[in-house]
Amino acid sequence: MTTEALTSTEYIRHHLQNWTCGFKDGAVHCAHSADEAKEMGFWALNVDTFLVSLVLGLFFLCLFRSVAKKVTSGVPGGAQNFVEWIIEFIDNSVRGSFTGRSPLVAPLALTVFIWIFLMNLMDLVPIDYASTVTGALGIHFFKLVPSTDPNATIGMALGVFSLIIFYSIKIKGVGGFLGELTLQPFGKFALPVNLFLEGVNLIAKPVSLALRLFGNMYAGEMIFILIALLPFYTQWVLSLPWAIFHILIVTLQAFIFMTLTIVYLDMAHQKHH
Repeated sequence: MTTEALTSTEYIRHHLQNWTCGFKDGAVHCAHSADEAKEMGFWALNVDTFLVSLVLGLFFLCLFRSVAKKVTSGVPGGAQNFVEWIIEFIDNSVRGSFTGRSPLVAPLALTVFIWIFLMNLMDLVPIDYASTVTGALGIHFFKLVPSTDPNATIGMALGVFSLIIFYSIKIKGVGGFLGELTLQPFGKFALPVNLFLEGVNLIAKPVSLALRLFGNMYAGEMIFILIALLPFYTQWVLSLPWAIFHILIVTLQAFIFMTLTIVYLDMAHQKHH
């Protein structure tokens, strides 16, 4: 679809709508409108988010595995230099923020950073390219940026949150974990207040992870859509500077998500006396 075939409002709605499929009337059905997607309920699947995330994840794994299989101790090639630089950067970030010992944190930080960076990077693909290709295949909607889907960002945040709870209980025990929630910061005589404050603090961790990433990437995508509605001769004038600036946002949001993941897991490994 093009801007000529749609009004401005329809164009914006079209590009903000996921390719959603779910069960309807006993059969798998893909939505043809936002209202139809809502009718499918909670178990509907945003197929575009799932497929793009899966492809980018496989690309990340295949790239790093390929470089690891060809690693040399002599003069490294460009790909090996790049991968080693990223690993060293992640390793320094973990060493600077994580004081405990865990074989999981560094690989998790690497996965989080690269995967989210690749998802965010899809925002630099011109917005009409994907919809033109998928439209030719009979797919009415297709969002190319998984991190602009709150289902994706909330899912990743809940994964991190599960690890926070797991390690909090593993390191501190059930009693220690519950003690943190109920006895700090004001002692046992202010248990309801402590539970409220610590409960809010705990729940705020996945919320902040999910909404910060989603909000920034959604806003960036919206600006690209608004630029695409302008006359052709002004699009390149505005889109190129915004794309260059957006590269910083793409990288920064992946770095922030990774850093907060490391910090939250570090807090889960710390014992309070």
